[in-house]
Amino acid sequence: MRKLPLAFALAALLLGNAAAADKKDKTPEEPKPEAALLHPQASTSEGSVSVEGKHIAYKAVAGTIVLHGKGDKENEPTVSMFYAAYFKKVDDASRRPITFIYNGGPGSATVWLHMGAFGPRRVVTKDDSHTPAAPYQLVNNDYSLLDASDLVFIDAPGAGFSRLIANDPDASKRADQMKDRRKEIYSVDGDGRAFAQFIVQFLSRYGRWNSPKYLFGESYGTTRSAVLANDLENENSVDLNGVILLSQILNFDTSIDGPDQNPGVDLPYELALPTFAATAYYHHKLPQQPAALEPFLQEVEQFALGDYAQALMQGSRLDDARKQAMAEKLHQYTGLPVAYLLKADLRVTGGMFEHELLADNADTTGRLDSRFAGPSLDPLSKEAQYDPQSSAISAAYIAAFNDYVRKDLKFGQDQVYREFADVNDWDFKHDGHDGAVNVMPDLAKAMKTNPDLKVFLNGGYYDLATPFYAADYEMHHMPIQPALMNNISYAWYPSGHMVYAHEASLKLLHDNVARFIEQTDNVKGH
Repeated sequence: MRKLPLAFALAALLLGNAAAADKKDKTPEEPKPEAALLHPQASTSEGSVSVEGKHIAYKAVAGTIVLHGKGDKENEPTVSMFYAAYFKKVDDASRRPITFIYNGGPGSATVWLHMGAFGPRRVVTKDDSHTPAAPYQLVNNDYSLLDASDLVFIDAPGAGFSRLIANDPDASKRADQMKDRRKEIYSVDGDGRAFAQFIVQFLSRYGRWNSPKYLFGESYGTTRSAVLANDLENENSVDLNGVILLSQILNFDTSIDGPDQNPGVDLPYELALPTFAATAYYHHKLPQQPAALEPFLQEVEQFALGDYAQALMQGSRLDDARKQAMAEKLHQYTGLPVAYLLKADLRVTGGMFEHELLADNADTTGRLDSRFAGPSLDPLSKEAQYDPQSSAISAAYIAAFNDYVRKDLKFGQDQVYREFADVNDWDFKHDGHDGAVNVMPDLAKAMKTNPDLKVFLNGGYYDLATPFYAADYEMHHMPIQPALMNNISYAWYPSGHMVYAHEASLKLLHDNVARFIEQTDNVKGH
């Protein structure tokens, strides 16, 4: 069943979440929640942003929406979900596009997309090295998506300022109620239902039912988007205009994190190979450095699903001469030593590659963005023991948001902002099935029941958490009719998991997403 490896890969998708992985799974008795959790909160402010030379005045609302149970428990509060919404000042907002944005984790706050990609203010970090400690620089975001759409950044239950609610009047029962809450919400299906309920309530609260509607998810947020799109379309009668996916993983059997724990399934090694090649190219570790990245990657992709896949499929039947030739070819594409590749049986996990590529200097590459590198914690380890990219920029994002949300958005003065929820007991079952999560059928159903739904996949060449070629493979294996394949578009960037951490890629990401919204919002007279 691979529960432990799958749990590791899932919980580590966005920024590693190593701290959460080290916590013991325990649920202390919860005190009765403060009244603020039981009722919606809202703090309104105003501001302006200049997007690629265009001045935009906006109203911002930082607040919470309280979710409730269903059926005979429809009046029982379950979750207080925090959001930060930005509304462009226009005469009639009801037909203006609105985009619901969230990071992944699972259980991550949406500080990353908010402060790095599309919010009106952006924290400045180093491009591929460690950002020095405070003071950090917060600047006008020239690439905020507010020019194309109103924006709603949502924190997952238990993360950021979002909180689960245990409100039983009997104090002795509140701990059990919280356990039930965690079991219900901290799951593939429960998480999707919570976000669907949030969006439906938001549309009513702000009168946006007739607005063009978009989902934007990153990392596990793409997994959520598939479930959420299906829930909205087929459980709530909310047709979406578009689903925008960044650093996608829909089928966890394609993950390069821990495939050695699932012997006999070689697909992850094949799909990660182009990212290994891109990383070796970036760090100049290839025996023969190609002149350009993208033509080189096309060659590697053909090899990955051709000769390499055929060799791995033979297993122990692969003869020594063929295995030696394959190792030498992999050396040309990855820069890893032939002897190492032979010892690894031609199968290198993401953690092994991150640790080994720069081993001569006792350095480890980044996982979320393999352009980054840092000193290996243990040069003799088999796999990477931390992510240098996460260590390089996380402090800047967290500090900038904690300052910004209180000073500019006027929210959370006496509250703790949680980078991650504690989701060690996350339920990986989907639709009652154990095994690796695969939500490709969910997105396919949403596209079939709403054949006008458009999907836009974005990814970075240097992403070892969710390799770009794995995402491409998933999309081209969606169980949909050939005509619906035309509803899917693609864009790749010379960046990592957080594409926007590379400023040139952020500009391109903004321009591509803004164009996608303009082409699909069904609003005439642009």
